[in-house]
Amino acid sequence: MKIVLTSEEKKALEFRHQHERDGRVRDKIKSVLLREEGWALGKIAQALRLHNDTVSRYVIEYMRSKKIDFSNKGSREKL
Repeated sequence: MKIVLTSEEKKALEFRHQHERDGRVRDKIKSVLLREEGWALGKIAQALRLHNDTVSRYVIEYMRSKKIDFSNKGSREKL
């Protein structure tokens, strides 16, 4: 799976990576940027200490929706 980013997308991702506090989001951004640079999924997973499937999912989700955020915000309080 090859990913191509425009220069604007790449700049926006790099800017967001510099200012993001959530480590999971930074890992997602790094996965997308490194894949675009030609890194193999296995190498990205090894470098970020993630599972291959996780890296693959991050890249596929970005390619589909162009979003980086995690949509799972937890459940509502029941008490």
